[in-house]
Amino acid sequence: MSRRIRIAILVMGFSGLVAEILLLRELLIVFAGNELSIGVILANWLILEALGCFFPGRLAERPGSRVEAFSVITLLFAVSLPAAIVLTRLLKSMIGASVGESIGFFPMLYGSFLILMPVSMLHGALFTFSCRMEALCSGREDASAGRVYAYETVGTIVGGVVCTYLLIPHLNALTASLALGALNCLVCLFLLAPFWGTGRLPRTVGVVLGVGVLAFGSLVLSGRGERLHEASVEAQWRHQNVVHYENSRYGNICLVENEGQYTYFLDGVPSLMTPIPDIPRVEELVHLPLLAHPGPEGVLVLSGGAGGVLHEALKHPSVDTVEYAELDPLILELLRRYPTPLTASELSDERVRIRHVDGRLLLKTTPNRYDVILVGIEEPSNLQANRFFTEAFFSLAKDRLNPEGILVVGLPGSLTYASEALKDLNSCIFHTLERVFPHIRVIPGESRNLFLSSDSRDVRSIDRTGIVHRLDRRGIRAEGLLPWRIEQKLHPGWQAWFDRFIEGGSRKINADFKPLGTFYSIAHWNALLAPQLRGLFGALERVSVRGVAVALLALLMLYFLLRRRHVQFARAGIPWAIVTTGFAGMIFDLMLIFAFQAMYGYVFSWIGLLVAFFMAGAAGGAMVTTRFPRRAEDCPRWFRRMELVLVCWALGWPLLFLAIHGHPGTAGAFVLSKALFLVVSVLCGLLVGAQFPLANRIHRKGRTSASGTAGLLYASDLLGGWLGGMAGAVVLLPVLGLIGTSITVGLLKLTSLAVVATGPARYFEGETI
Repeated sequence: MSRRIRIAILVMGFSGLVAEILLLRELLIVFAGNELSIGVILANWLILEALGCFFPGRLAERPGSRVEAFSVITLLFAVSLPAAIVLTRLLKSMIGASVGESIGFFPMLYGSFLILMPVSMLHGALFTFSCRMEALCSGREDASAGRVYAYETVGTIVGGVVCTYLLIPHLNALTASLALGALNCLVCLFLLAPFWGTGRLPRTVGVVLGVGVLAFGSLVLSGRGERLHEASVEAQWRHQNVVHYENSRYGNICLVENEGQYTYFLDGVPSLMTPIPDIPRVEELVHLPLLAHPGPEGVLVLSGGAGGVLHEALKHPSVDTVEYAELDPLILELLRRYPTPLTASELSDERVRIRHVDGRLLLKTTPNRYDVILVGIEEPSNLQANRFFTEAFFSLAKDRLNPEGILVVGLPGSLTYASEALKDLNSCIFHTLERVFPHIRVIPGESRNLFLSSDSRDVRSIDRTGIVHRLDRRGIRAEGLLPWRIEQKLHPGWQAWFDRFIEGGSRKINADFKPLGTFYSIAHWNALLAPQLRGLFGALERVSVRGVAVALLALLMLYFLLRRRHVQFARAGIPWAIVTTGFAGMIFDLMLIFAFQAMYGYVFSWIGLLVAFFMAGAAGGAMVTTRFPRRAEDCPRWFRRMELVLVCWALGWPLLFLAIHGHPGTAGAFVLSKALFLVVSVLCGLLVGAQFPLANRIHRKGRTSASGTAGLLYASDLLGGWLGGMAGAVVLLPVLGLIGTSITVGLLKLTSLAVVATGPARYFEGETI
């Protein structure tokens, strides 16, 4: 029976990780895929698991068959996952948001919370039931939580690998969830097999599980699951003619057609239109900088080139090469599968060289130099986009420009609505450009500001006469870029207006590992969608490491004061240490995702692997400390040592990524630096996972049941993870950056080390193991 229980626990861990990844990817499509939403989703998943572990999970203490209850909860979990995926796709309809519309912070928070609630809480309850089953089967309550934690973590490792290399590439999310349901029902039948015919279990449970296997299996094998997927996608993109919907390794692409007009939605955001693009926007983006250059020959377009930008650039007779970097090959594949005269002509032109590579990696590795570099990304709304608005990127682009070369980036703008967040965003990027380029010309617009940066002073002196003269001399026919419009755009008063506009705005520098551009972009859109949040984001920007240190010191002093007056606070030391370790674990996860995204720009294909390797380390740590130390009196000493190691690790490991951030762009260095992420993921997990079994043995002291102690500490771990997800994604990583966040985690762990190290001796000695 013990073997059957452990197989069920392995599948429980596997199912939890797969469910988390599937729902994360679906919710990112609805929430436009920025890292704020990743933190919110992961945080809500953890807090709901904690609630499920602590409340429904406590039913494990009641008399009755735990195996039967475990099977029923597993069945409910299997049913709730595909339902949650469908509800995710209907979320915008339910809250009244239109297709392509951004969603603010509060709808993101409560929407993901409600959708994740049944799946996460049921999965959390399974942990407590697993601890009770393992304890009753093995007869050792003291070590049951550690063993369950370890086996569940092994399951999550397998889930991360299978999800990354099998489920996501070959199955849609809904079909994958149905296959997962069939697997869970089969495992429960296997778990219950020894009880058949004994009269100890009602036959209804077995019948329902059998029906579940047949139902889930038939939906997958008959193709009806695929039809359910298509129906839910049609409901998600209501009143739209969806001609293609697919998850690539880089994100989700939905192609919508309307009377011959194709719109490409990338992670739910409209990003490309053909054959009729936004003509004024495209012409301004391309022609103003190319006309500002005396004779552009080599042009580099980083993302968003197809569907107009390439076409307009090729109109300039001096241009002999347009290099186009687009990371996701699926975009170009769909453009060829659904051709229009515009895209067919520009993609087949012999002067266009298409590169399926990250734009920053191309700049780092190419020996070519360019006259104009066009960044086709709208704004630094997420970490992947922010990489093209940082000081490091601007320096890289400058090194690849010819002496009179021009770098072109755009940001949201407005000639009438000047919010503080919009001002800070434009001011931050402007001052970041100033750190690299001596000459910057800003061309404000009603919805978009263009920044032309160069080593040549001529970029600041472009005027209507010179631009119109070059327009005529090159014989360029532009529909929206008329002489009167050029005169309006290049009026010298606009530069003075922009200087006044950013007065008092942020002068902070946007960096890869301190993405203030992303923070200001999120603040700007939330100010539009939820004006009541303006003050909140303004307050969050003022968070500093010094302020965090003062707050933690005050919290620590309050604890010591309460402990002196109320003895029961002494037993809060271990749960508090686990809360801070859960916080650290989530922050470590987010920091790895954050650093990988900042360096490589396609973390969505690696999230499963990073989580799997993190959990592999956690499983190893849990297994080691489940077996060692063998003597109860050694546990407190080892626990305090682990606290100290976590403090040092939190302060030290981010320095590794700062050291390799400037690595040379060779293939070997590229592979080694990515392998380092996996090694660090394992080490982070090892240190986080090692504490849980020790805490369980110390805190129980023979007074409480194994499942009760496990539930309390597991809930503490998940509560810390929720706090880490919310704080890390919303404020710590964007505002304090990688190093500031690591210092914050180190300071927080110092508080738990102080609490545990100064705890009363009777709390740690004389355990009953």
